[in-house]
Amino acid sequence: MDRKVVLITGGAGFIGSNFIIYLIKNYPDYIIVNLDKLTYAGNLRNLDDIKDNQNYNFIKGDICNKELVEIIFEKYKPVFVVNFAAESHVDRSIEGPEIFIKTNVYGTQILLDTARNYWQKNNLLKEARFLQISTDEVYGSLSLDSTDKFTEESPLKPNSPYSASKASADLLVRSYYITYEMPVLITRSSNNFGPRQYPEKLIPLTIKNAIQGKPIPVYGDGQNVRDWLYVEDNCRAIDLVLHKGKIGEIYNIGGENEWKNIDLINLICEILGDLTKKDPKEYKKLITFVKDRPGHDRRYSLNIEKIKKELNFKYSKNFINNLYSTVKWYLESIY
Repeated sequence: MDRKVVLITGGAGFIGSNFIIYLIKNYPDYIIVNLDKLTYAGNLRNLDDIKDNQNYNFIKGDICNKELVEIIFEKYKPVFVVNFAAESHVDRSIEGPEIFIKTNVYGTQILLDTARNYWQKNNLLKEARFLQISTDEVYGSLSLDSTDKFTEESPLKPNSPYSASKASADLLVRSYYITYEMPVLITRSSNNFGPRQYPEKLIPLTIKNAIQGKPIPVYGDGQNVRDWLYVEDNCRAIDLVLHKGKIGEIYNIGGENEWKNIDLINLICEILGDLTKKDPKEYKKLITFVKDRPGHDRRYSLNIEKIKKELNFKYSKNFINNLYSTVKWYLESIY
């Protein structure tokens, strides 16, 4: 097995930390370098299980810090870069878009340029890979009454500053492939869930507020539809794209598992009732409908035939069990 060095940015966050744990488990000879700014959503406790692994290195820093990124390349010599680093909460992007543009667009450009210069100088372009982690939100919104799904060829129509910043980063990544023949790949996944997710996103927020007896907020009419993907499935898909994906290509990653927000919240309340031996109605009475947020996308749905056919991706088909284990993790964790 090649002793590759992998630079993971944003590796203290939800998906990034799960992917680092996945890599260490499945590629024990890889050297992992985790660059994370440790914003509110990054937590080194996510990596407690592997923090003492001899192949794991953590660096606190910002992907927008060009000098630091250049030092990391010269010191560790990564041949793979997986860019998870991003501001990712839509509500926060509505309140203050600037940091989203800086981190998600400018930071990606710094990583691209540094990687390109280093790999060219050291004749590593043939074996190198730059994988940009993106989102289904860049495609915009589908109507609730349609059966349409977004493909990798769907036009980009982002509706929030967050999704616009991610779409911009994707276009930058594509431009480096076309202009510089940079070995890039892009994944766009649907909503992830699982352990270690910061409790501002729907599932952990619902669990946290329910167990604390606080209102469980539901935007608008609660009919917005999302496709839910277990984070371990996403990690396996990212692995496939990183090692077997075709350079310059985009791969949608989804769970083919669409739920209305209100139905999912009610299901979580049922699971909480089962696990805590309380009446689920005690949790459901906390559900509180609130004013919808501006530009709230109605439905996301991904066509994932490309990754299934080209890379033989298979997601786990036990959503309820995975959701149970997720709720149980939050009940037992110190988050």
